[in-house]
Amino acid sequence: MRMKNSVALAAMALALTAPGAVMAKSKSAGPSTSEQLSAAQQQIDALKAQLDALQARMDQQAQIQAQAADTAQAAAAKADQAMAKADAASAEVAKPAKIPDAVKWAADTKISGRMYFNISTVTAENAAGANVQKDGGFQIKRFYVGIDHKFNKVFSGNITIDVDNVIKSASLSTTSSGGNLTGASLSTSPVGQGLYIKKAYLEAKLDPAFIVRAGSTDMPWIPYVEGLYGYRHIEKTIADLNSFGTSADWGVHVMGSFADGLVSYQVSAIDGGGYRNPQFTKTVDLEGRISLKYKGFNVGIGGYTGKLGKDVQGATTFHTANRFNAALAYKGELSEIPFTIGGEYFYAKNWNRVTSVTEDSSDGYSLFASVQPVKQWSVFGRYDWVKPSKDLAPLQKDQYFNVGIQYSPAKIVDLALVYKRDKGDGGVKTGNLGTGQATRDEIGLYGQFRF
Repeated sequence: MRMKNSVALAAMALALTAPGAVMAKSKSAGPSTSEQLSAAQQQIDALKAQLDALQARMDQQAQIQAQAADTAQAAAAKADQAMAKADAASAEVAKPAKIPDAVKWAADTKISGRMYFNISTVTAENAAGANVQKDGGFQIKRFYVGIDHKFNKVFSGNITIDVDNVIKSASLSTTSSGGNLTGASLSTSPVGQGLYIKKAYLEAKLDPAFIVRAGSTDMPWIPYVEGLYGYRHIEKTIADLNSFGTSADWGVHVMGSFADGLVSYQVSAIDGGGYRNPQFTKTVDLEGRISLKYKGFNVGIGGYTGKLGKDVQGATTFHTANRFNAALAYKGELSEIPFTIGGEYFYAKNWNRVTSVTEDSSDGYSLFASVQPVKQWSVFGRYDWVKPSKDLAPLQKDQYFNVGIQYSPAKIVDLALVYKRDKGDGGVKTGNLGTGQATRDEIGLYGQFRF
């Protein structure tokens, strides 16, 4: 545009100087005539007209370009507005609908269950070889229903109900004269029934190495050994079976693991009476465990000290119960065949003498093994040896073993054909042995169902 204007102005200046040049020529040639002046004026007028027309067209073109620029700018603004509306609409469509509070609560809640059951027959004899029990049937040893809820990344809670069905034990009393049986009577009595809260706690997971639970939850030792043993549905572990510990209790529990799970620990400050007997006590009991897990090897040690919930108002306690535990197990494969082998040892001092003047000690060990030669099938066995009263009744001891074969048709079901035997010396009453029983044999189908 500027270049065209410069050309036009240069042409105008040249045209305006034309009369002077004509006149100068006329002077040099002689006087100018009126015709020559008139022709020059006409050329100037024509050139001015052309310049005016050119300027008008240029002004018109500039106006058109300005209008086009305004139109394009307006169109771009409208396009931007339309795009913004489209983006907003797209975001609104993509935005998930608000989840109702009830649905969100359910999504953060899990319900689980586990049932231990058996169909078996039992035969027991006294020290003289006379039969004192012969019965059998179907039993639900345990039925747990648990609810877990996660409040946020730190806090969660659990409540687990323990359903224990009515289980009756039978005893046969006999009378004799001169070695001949003269009479017999059979009596039954319930040994366990009820509905209990096994777990009820609030958890704060501040770090994998520092987790705090307040309420009733798993104790440090027995659940740990159950995980190594793997056949809790067949039998309790040795400390639990012989009443030298409990699997859960009320109190404050601190636990965690570090070094990528290499080391784990738990310390519990509890009432001491077990989860079935929550009560206020004058002192606090302590149980702890530290364990190591490395390439299939598992090593753990633990201990307990306290009054076992007996230090209550109005009661007199003479001793503190103490217990030491150790466990060693290996879980691995041999020629691609999974197997487990391990053992547990315990020593207890005054465990059953907290409210008695005299002192006593106890100890025992358990060996267990299992192998899975074929998928879904496993063979297992266990042997226990216990002396429940080393000082006051040193002749008493109990030997227990079980063997079996298990079929697991699904991840949630285990079925096992099992044989169990208890043999007690010196009139011992511990484990599965009842009053007056020297031997006890049981065979049946044991199993667990879980979800």
